[in-house]
Amino acid sequence: MNLTFAFVNAISEIDRRLWQQLAEGAGPFLKYEFLHALEQTDCVSAQQGWQPCHLTVYDNATLIAVMPLYQKTHSYGEYIFDFAWADAYHRHGLAYYPKLISAVPFTPVTGPRLLCNKAMEATLWPQVISALKNYCNVQQLSSLHLLFTDKDCSSALTQQHLLSRTSVQFHWFNRAYVCFEDFVSTFSSRKRKNLNKERNRLTEHGIRCRWLVGEQISEQDMLDFYRCYCQTYLKRSGHSGYLTAAFFEQLRNSMADNLLLVQAHRDDTLLASALLLFDENTLYGRYWGALHSVDGLHFEVCYYQGIAFCIEKGPQQFNPGTQGEHKIQRGFEPVYCYSSHWLKHSDFHQAVAAFLKQERAHLQQYKTQATSLLPFRKN
Repeated sequence: MNLTFAFVNAISEIDRRLWQQLAEGAGPFLKYEFLHALEQTDCVSAQQGWQPCHLTVYDNATLIAVMPLYQKTHSYGEYIFDFAWADAYHRHGLAYYPKLISAVPFTPVTGPRLLCNKAMEATLWPQVISALKNYCNVQQLSSLHLLFTDKDCSSALTQQHLLSRTSVQFHWFNRAYVCFEDFVSTFSSRKRKNLNKERNRLTEHGIRCRWLVGEQISEQDMLDFYRCYCQTYLKRSGHSGYLTAAFFEQLRNSMADNLLLVQAHRDDTLLASALLLFDENTLYGRYWGALHSVDGLHFEVCYYQGIAFCIEKGPQQFNPGTQGEHKIQRGFEPVYCYSSHWLKHSDFHQAVAAFLKQERAHLQQYKTQATSLLPFRKN
């Protein structure tokens, strides 16, 4: 192969059809439409601290691989927390930002990062990593981070001397359940009663949920969702959220077949709404908001309705988002997530390696403990 590497400042500079061919089967968040919507609506830009610099790999004149890539001037919206690393740099008079990351902005979902023919991936990685390190040197970037990689990618990057980091999320798995009650029947008696009581309380208060999929989602439905999203973000963090109404409307226009909108009403009053994405294999819980505070409503809209959707429609896995031990008692099981890191300063690279070794041992204990707390019957 005669490989050349180029970095582009907008995904619009890459042929949509070719990107989609390379991203086939990689999930909804690596679709051209999703990443393009982030850039076109200015959710992702240099001004927002996310400067696109996507990698393109050519063999002669043929595009054979792409990678979503960003120069970052902060660590927000990544969900793999390296604030302590940045603080250590600062204490030693060094600049941690800008840095280089490969990830889907604001989206803690595992997936491939080098989009290419799978058979070529192992061959490409050594030269790709060399090109990324050289880019860091030329652009004076402190480090390289590939976030929420799949396990095969993590293993390949370890062979390229990147540091492997693990974290834990909680996912639900569809074990051929025929209905929601079939799933709950796998719980111990006490946990089953608690879950049913939580759901029945909402029903007794006249709260009903409905699903809207694809073209069923109107412009007004999306505006109503955005109102919920902004109010909850404002209450929780003091700002209206990373994403804009224009972004969500562009998703509705370009990716309707991947969208599930869950609405909770009492009579004709909208109480809460959640926007999830899905493909044939997985449902992804991503965005939520409530206009009225009701005990247990978040669990119903964001978790139980998603489980019911998977059972009825067929996705085999439900990734409801990052963090949250409260998911364990609702049947979400701990799974490892992976990221890979290279720090240009060799002393800091070694210090982070030692930190990650200790962190990994603690995470193994945490995952074991979380597994022991699952609500399922012991048999």
